[in-house]
Amino acid sequence: MAFVITSPCIPEKAAECVDVCPVDCIVEGDDQYFIDPDLCISCGACEAACPVGAVFEEDDVPSSESHYIEKAIQFFQNA
Repeated sequence: MAFVITSPCIPEKAAECVDVCPVDCIVEGDDQYFIDPDLCISCGACEAACPVGAVFEEDDVPSSESHYIEKAIQFFQNA
């Protein structure tokens, strides 16, 4: 998984990340957006565009937000 969207997305859900993604790998879930790791090309456009700082490279996700990695995995397994 290249990038992960974390908790600041939940109240905001602004979608700037969706607009800038060159490969359309960002999918809307019930409460937040998710980045499809099979389609993501790790360009970083989503991270730069996020107005609330919710997007991180997987290795840089803060430990307090690490459960969002598993949440994203589960989202795409159930899709």
